[in-house]
Amino acid sequence: MSAHLAFEVTGAAGRTLRTSAILPETPRGTVIICHGFKGFSQWGFFPHLAGAIANEGLRAIRFDFSGSGVGADGESFTDADAFAENTFSRELEDLAAIEAEAKRQGWIEAPYGLVGHSRGGGTAILHAAGNPAVGALVTLAAIGYVRRWSEAEERDWRARGYTEIVNSRTGQVLRLGTALLDDVEAGADGRLDIQAAASRMKAPWLIIHGDADSSVSVDDAHRLADAAPDARLLIIEGASHTFDVVHPMRNSSPALDLAVSETTEWMRRELT
Repeated sequence: MSAHLAFEVTGAAGRTLRTSAILPETPRGTVIICHGFKGFSQWGFFPHLAGAIANEGLRAIRFDFSGSGVGADGESFTDADAFAENTFSRELEDLAAIEAEAKRQGWIEAPYGLVGHSRGGGTAILHAAGNPAVGALVTLAAIGYVRRWSEAEERDWRARGYTEIVNSRTGQVLRLGTALLDDVEAGADGRLDIQAAASRMKAPWLIIHGDADSSVSVDDAHRLADAAPDARLLIIEGASHTFDVVHPMRNSSPALDLAVSETTEWMRRELT
């Protein structure tokens, strides 16, 4: 039997990190799961993935990044200001706060596992590099670099003071301010260099990516693998960015089944 616990943690800029944990009766370790851009911890396959990890006897912790824009219902994008002000640095602060809370709860007494999807995968790489507390890493369709716009797009973004992001699921148009641009500029010293972080990775790392990903090219996975030759690279043929599932997730898919089974096996082997 596992216990399900919902709680809140204070993240970047004092914003709330809404967090949930599945706690097996006799846990053998802990895994923290990071969602991606325009994602949230209740999206699609994340509850399914957390359940599969818990079935391996590992605590599974999910949370909404403070700048995700998702409100108290865990589903709706109601915090436009948080979304507009979000940055990579704030996400790193959020993840550090979750790690610190898990340690305070006594859930991290040995190296823990970290899973990140898409932009959350990039954040996980930056956090894990050189961090002895991370004992295993799995990235799912992770970004390989942070500057994901052209010079022309950036000029227009700065001229208007924002860019518009369309949520294809809800149809909402969300504004993203220039704080993200400023953060990436400030991180040009290497602090936000995902490939450089990949080259410093000490934790055993599994890179999973679909070769039909239209949101984050599979080329990103190859760049990461080139930077971290000790990592294992798994390319899933025909898989999309979300491994062929949508939100709400009613059924799994062969691509997701493979991604989840490889993730749980990696965590079980490296952490227990």
